[in-house]
Amino acid sequence: MPITPDTKNWTWVLEAPCPECGFDAATFVITEVPAMIRANAAQWPAVLKRTDVAVRPDDSTWSALEYACHVRDVFRIFATRVNLMLDEDDPSFENWDQDATAVEERYNEQDPAVVSGELQSAALTIANLFESVQGEQWERKGLRGDGAYFTVESMGKYFIHDPAHHLWDVTHA
Repeated sequence: MPITPDTKNWTWVLEAPCPECGFDAATFVITEVPAMIRANAAQWPAVLKRTDVAVRPDDSTWSALEYACHVRDVFRIFATRVNLMLDEDDPSFENWDQDATAVEERYNEQDPAVVSGELQSAALTIANLFESVQGEQWERKGLRGDGAYFTVESMGKYFIHDPAHHLWDVTHA
């Protein structure tokens, strides 16, 4: 059975704590994001070594492997978006359908060891990118296809919720 696509606009996590995972964008400064990325990425190899890594807990929830593939791709997508914001004036971002990507890329059939390495590499790339941002670069702007406006700073705070939430998804049970 296919997963029901997530159509929520998660930008609200910039304004209020997440009632599920407890993430609160108001509790940290943007310069902490690289360390948060690295800490998050460090926990995924153990998740990906589970014997049940490709087993969905129910028909409406991704497996840990699918979540890990998604987090890897979130790291990649947001690195691209932040680079665009740093390199171009007011770029617009193409829509990314995460659910279509999960199906097209066959997330649940990927090799967990390969995913682990790719996730680590993608995490390092975006952590280093956020570490390189300085001064007025934090205020550079970008626009998502649905009209959501971001600065590099708000993009970082918005972005880090995704891997944090998905690590919570696979470890809180």
